[in-house]
Amino acid sequence: MSLPLGDPRTIGPRIRMMMPHLTPLEGRVVDMILGRRDFGENTSLKTVAEDAGVSEAMIVKIAKKLGFDGFKDFRAGLAGYNRLPTAELHEELSPDDTDAEIARKVFRTSVHALEETLAILDPRALERAADLIFGARQRDLYGVGGSAQIARDVAHKLLRIGVRTNVFDDAHMMLMSASLLGEGDVAIAISHSGTSTAVIEPVELARRRGARTIALTNYATSPLASAADVVLCSTAQGSPLLGENAAARIAQLIIFDAVFAAVARRDLKAAERNLAATMGAVAGKRRGA
Repeated sequence: MSLPLGDPRTIGPRIRMMMPHLTPLEGRVVDMILGRRDFGENTSLKTVAEDAGVSEAMIVKIAKKLGFDGFKDFRAGLAGYNRLPTAELHEELSPDDTDAEIARKVFRTSVHALEETLAILDPRALERAADLIFGARQRDLYGVGGSAQIARDVAHKLLRIGVRTNVFDDAHMMLMSASLLGEGDVAIAISHSGTSTAVIEPVELARRRGARTIALTNYATSPLASAADVVLCSTAQGSPLLGENAAARIAQLIIFDAVFAAVARRDLKAAERNLAATMGAVAGKRRGA
């Protein structure tokens, strides 16, 4: 997955997606740089190296590992990112925060994740995912832990418009499902890290069987992304308390809201008819005021 480099909103996601490829020391250096609100186009290589306690050569090496031409390219990109209004949305939680301040920070972090996810979302991948889901003979969803809850939400959305899916959250069941897929089928895997073998292995098996595969992950260079035909990426900035998953989960749900709407658009009359039927079926389960 390539990010539109001309858009400064993609710089933060681009850096975070490459973090798993850094050593622990390199990761700490990047965290230090990202934490500097005063980092700008006048920040010198010498200053950054001294503040990080590493050599200037290491700073240049890190910049290149992150996909930049060198420190100057990295500095220009990050300075542009820091000037964005949305750059101020993410704030770390503090032990001294009031409950109201915690709520504000959590909400703003989620808004930040949505803004950046929209910036990196590949419209062609979204279109292809919708085409595959709409045209598939069978659709199997894979996810474990929190990702399984997202898979169930996707299945619920699609069932409302008459698109049937199966959800598997057990490693053995996922492999059994994948072994029975073939041409005309699609496997949809959800993993925040993209490194869960419980999800990667059935995706690889489904692909070998001839099925198409779709991955939703926070890391475009993850093993899961490499195993998929179509990759949809969320992005979220982590924090010591909330981690990345909390905000990423919201972004991933919204991505599939968009996929759901795109699938429905492919046969709007049928979608509306099925939506009316499924809504009518459960209407009697609601009590009046």
